[in-house]
Amino acid sequence: MEVPHFSERHGNDVYGPFSFLNPTARHYRLPSHKLSHQASQEDLRNKESGNGAVDEAREHAKKQSHEVPAGDVERLFRTRDNRKGRHQISISPALHQDARYLTPPPSNSFRAIIQGVLRMFTSFPYWDVSYLVALIFTIGSIDWCVNAFFVWLPLQVPSSEFPGEIANAGGISAFVGATIFEIGSVLLMIEAVNENRADCFGWAVEEVLEERGLRRLKPDGCVHHHRNRGNLVGKGRAVDGKPSLNIEMASKDEPNSESARTWTWWPTWYELRTHYFKEVGFLACLSQMIGATIFWISGFTALPPIYSRLASTAAQNGAYWLPQVLGGTGFIISGFLFMVETQKKWYIPAPRVLGWHIGVWNLIGGIGFTLCGALGFAASNSGCVYQGSLATFWGSWCFLVGSVIQWYESLDKHPVDVGEGGEKVSATQPV
Repeated sequence: MEVPHFSERHGNDVYGPFSFLNPTARHYRLPSHKLSHQASQEDLRNKESGNGAVDEAREHAKKQSHEVPAGDVERLFRTRDNRKGRHQISISPALHQDARYLTPPPSNSFRAIIQGVLRMFTSFPYWDVSYLVALIFTIGSIDWCVNAFFVWLPLQVPSSEFPGEIANAGGISAFVGATIFEIGSVLLMIEAVNENRADCFGWAVEEVLEERGLRRLKPDGCVHHHRNRGNLVGKGRAVDGKPSLNIEMASKDEPNSESARTWTWWPTWYELRTHYFKEVGFLACLSQMIGATIFWISGFTALPPIYSRLASTAAQNGAYWLPQVLGGTGFIISGFLFMVETQKKWYIPAPRVLGWHIGVWNLIGGIGFTLCGALGFAASNSGCVYQGSLATFWGSWCFLVGSVIQWYESLDKHPVDVGEGGEKVSATQPV
């Protein structure tokens, strides 16, 4: 009997937007007995030296002001977070005297948001493929915003037009933007097919006050490839001798391999058929790459020497406008799938999830780009030309908003969600 690829991800406590595809999220209860080895050794040394209580109290007081007391902690595994190297936990609030855990502040707190924004200007993990994807799409979106000014502003304010603005500046910037989007889409696919195959919790649990059973959670122990500075999507860091890919996850094409691959340009047909074609996130990345590749054709034909040779209407429609429509449709599908990947059901929005907002803004941006191409078939009508250029304008800005949020997300590797009003963790929606 054939075993599903990555079968350990399937279980009862899961949910996803589509029943015919793999689930996109799963809840895990945090084992109460699992303490970090490092913390235990430090506690032992402190106790032997007679300074354990003093050091424990001092360290506890130092960190307590920036930590949140929690009565319960739950890990939330999500496919999007796994691709991005993120480790989500959700906590239920508690009074200090009733707390069992101390955790970092919630991701939606003012302090955490400010820290996240500052990270965007102070942290540059160029080895992290998720960071590169977000940064490249941000740069590409900025280029498209500039392009939109070149092609729309002369129609809105004719006196602002300079010679060759629409044909030359608009055409060249369109080619540059389409090329940048294509590069970002390729990296997005590489990120998708090199998702982490190991069970990476990404948090260390340390004992703070033994008599109360109080434990502290802090980011540590990540085995995702995003932390590996040696290459973009290579082997993740091993922790306590734990393999980065267990034998059950090995490819069927290499059943006798003692150590399965840790990186690939493209998965095997078996992996595609049994796993990736059933993953919402992979299908979204695939739609994005196909759409960007087709859309690049319109960027190439927008170059002045090429576009000037498209003399007939049929040539312009086939080589320039049609690729925009098909490519934009790929962006729409991709944005929709990225959006619903974060939802419990395809019809239930998840506005508290960063990935959901990224998908929504990319979906709207894809509609703008598709509308521009569709209106281009009626280029003889001045109203359609104006609305098509305007659609590129607002579509570009939507892509920029989504890309900036994705940039923020790529640097927030340990998000924390807090259930409001002391709700049970399993009843809250993850961040």
